[in-house]
Amino acid sequence: MSPHSKQETDKERAFMTRALNHEAEAIARIAARVDEGYVEAVDLIVKCAQNGGTVVVSGLGKSGYIGSKISATLASLGIPSHSVHPTEAAHGDLGRFQSKDVVICLSHSGETEELVNLAAILRQDKLPIIAITRGVVDGSPWSALARLATVVLSVGVVGEAGDGEYLAPTTSTTAALAIGDAIALAVARRRSFSHEDFRARHPGGQLGSLLRPVMELVRFKAGENLPIANETDSVRDALDEASKVVRRPGALLVTDSSGKLTGIFTDSDLRRLILNNPDDLGNPMGEAMSRDPRCLGGDAKASDAVAMFREYRADEIPIVDSNCKPMGLLDVQDLIAMKLVREPS
Repeated sequence: MSPHSKQETDKERAFMTRALNHEAEAIARIAARVDEGYVEAVDLIVKCAQNGGTVVVSGLGKSGYIGSKISATLASLGIPSHSVHPTEAAHGDLGRFQSKDVVICLSHSGETEELVNLAAILRQDKLPIIAITRGVVDGSPWSALARLATVVLSVGVVGEAGDGEYLAPTTSTTAALAIGDAIALAVARRRSFSHEDFRARHPGGQLGSLLRPVMELVRFKAGENLPIANETDSVRDALDEASKVVRRPGALLVTDSSGKLTGIFTDSDLRRLILNNPDDLGNPMGEAMSRDPRCLGGDAKASDAVAMFREYRADEIPIVDSNCKPMGLLDVQDLIAMKLVREPS
């Protein structure tokens, strides 16, 4: 428990709520005035990528950190990008800029000396500059950076979060990052960047695993080690046939005469059947199975399986082809082993 009084705790929670609302409102204001400049910025970056160029991002201080994150997001979405410190640029790093590049410069005030000097040099070299900066607020004149830029994306933030008590960049950096994210996503969309493309750049970790085709996770596959029964088979005969598989799954898939999936018979179904009446083992599978199980198509991703597991708590998920014929059976343990879901409590 907090050592503070309830009154102090309530005041602190209210303060943090106001800070979060302040930042949310700033992004909402930006969203309400997305103009042609945003489209022009996307045009510049798409053209740069098509021509083999790089999006070079630069900023100083907190803006530099935000710029590095924007650069990383661009790169993860298939857009070549790296960040350059504006001070280092004047001491040898100008060689990082090529004629095919586009530059994103971040400065809330638009008057950061090192960044303005860099932008002036790049403008002389005719490199397109996208400025993410405060812009015109309450009739204020254009900043030096805005005057040098090809496109200006205005953050428009006057005060930072914290009831006006603090000058630390908070709302302004959040807003700048949101603008960078929106531009990066729009460029990826324009370039038809797919889940497969994203996965190729994120082979490791949970992100890469979630984008894997679900059939890559399946251990029990039709025609290999997945027992499949027919609706007319007796439960006993289906279980006898399934016992021939060395390591069988926790369920049998059941099909009709055309081979289409019509049901699933799980270990839980078997327990209920035996407890109710062991003589029912002679009944056809069509009577004992659970009909119309939720399933996934063979082109589904691991993320689809995770979503289905979380929503329906299914321990086994049938995978079918376009004709609803079984391809495999995904066991929840496979998802748990990959740490995509947690062991049910």
